[in-house]
Amino acid sequence: MPQQDAPLWLFADQLGPHFHGGEHADRPVLLVEATSALRRRRHHRQKLHLVLSALRHAAAELGERATLVRAETYTEALRGYGRPVLVYEPTSFAAEGFVHRLQRAGLVAEVLPTPAFALSRPEFTRWAGSRTRFRMEDFYREQRRRFDVLMDGTDPVGGRWNFDADNREPPPRGRDTLDAPPPFRPTEDEIDAAVRRHLDDLAVDTVGVDGPRLFPVTPAEAGEALDRFITHRLPLFGRTEDAMLSADWAMAHSLLSVPLNLGLLHPLDAVTAAEGAHRAGTAPLAAVEGFIRQILGWREYMWQLYWHFGPDYADGNQLGAETPLPDWWTDLEADAVEAECLRQALAGVRDRGWAHHIQRLMVLGNHALQRGYQPRQLNDWFAASFVDGFAWVMPANVIGMSQHADGGRVATKPYSSGGAYINKMSDHCRHCRFDPKKRLGPDACPFTAGYWNFVHRQQALLGANMRTARAVSSMKRLADLPAVLDQERHRETF
Repeated sequence: MPQQDAPLWLFADQLGPHFHGGEHADRPVLLVEATSALRRRRHHRQKLHLVLSALRHAAAELGERATLVRAETYTEALRGYGRPVLVYEPTSFAAEGFVHRLQRAGLVAEVLPTPAFALSRPEFTRWAGSRTRFRMEDFYREQRRRFDVLMDGTDPVGGRWNFDADNREPPPRGRDTLDAPPPFRPTEDEIDAAVRRHLDDLAVDTVGVDGPRLFPVTPAEAGEALDRFITHRLPLFGRTEDAMLSADWAMAHSLLSVPLNLGLLHPLDAVTAAEGAHRAGTAPLAAVEGFIRQILGWREYMWQLYWHFGPDYADGNQLGAETPLPDWWTDLEADAVEAECLRQALAGVRDRGWAHHIQRLMVLGNHALQRGYQPRQLNDWFAASFVDGFAWVMPANVIGMSQHADGGRVATKPYSSGGAYINKMSDHCRHCRFDPKKRLGPDACPFTAGYWNFVHRQQALLGANMRTARAVSSMKRLADLPAVLDQERHRETF
């Protein structure tokens, strides 16, 4: 039983009522802004804004119950506070080690299990058992059963667990946008203005542009964003969730990753709302299942694998990729990029700190895989440059799913494709100087040519995998392969 009068110290990703309400509703709350954390690495400017705005809004809403301390370090803040605190399990190995050191120093009284996820870490450990390879589908089905989500007794609603095949349509022909109702857009206030001034005064080294706040920073805003998505956008979400349109950055995506990852919104609240829409007949099953799969399946899976695989997992590099990230990539110089799909994705990170999952996997990740970018550097770039990026979010996504740098522990094959896939799933190629059908010549698509370069470089691995062996056979039949490989060795434009 936690000490009855001990205050709660909440990190910036632990700001929802499921952290400071319930049995802890009467406890004092400590919130800390540590300047050293802002300077630790180069984050996206809008990410720092969201974190500070969320902390300050939490302090304002909790009123006299909360103490907001600004200090150079967390340790300095805790020593000045003068009382041992309770703290929830943090969301990174580094923070966990730090909290344990504070506990040994007497500054932390107790570490509580996190309420941020549906499944606890011990429960996942029991499920994982002695597995060495993991399938998200197995985990997802168990999650559905455990939490009785989209179930008819012991069977899945609709007789199928997975509606992915219904959710892979290309964008509508002849349209620049999906014509979905716009997402929730928060209204900035004086707290946001003060955060902006504060970041200017600190002169912290950041990437990306300082833009209007696009994502929730309070539980109330998160609730509004969820309601708007469920009511107006979820019905359109599923079919084209993998599609990309140049003039429609949000499509019908929920944009709930930020409030979820800041701990403002509990995942089961989002899942319950989506299931309720299907039960009420206001959203099709394929769209609802696709959204629930993202939250109750993939997101929970990434969290659990982060802890299960351990801190060394992010150093995996099974494909021997050692190319440093280029400056135009790390500095988000989207206008230096000629390939329209890559320019659009990088501009989304520059302007909003956000891009949807297919842009992350099949454009940014695909480019990095083809060019052999160093996986750990890429992982850290995603974590720092995306507004929903945190230490636990990226390793299984980037090291495992995107870069196959874990040797197949998460994904059964590398996710790489040529320009044909991007041409099918987007309108980008219509606006691009490169031709997705060409692999050789000045207008050869860097994704199409890059794909064959990647297949050649990794032919031993791909040839031994039944899901990718055909690509190796096809490569060996390319009469112009030597010229393609030479072109890609000397490519200077993307």
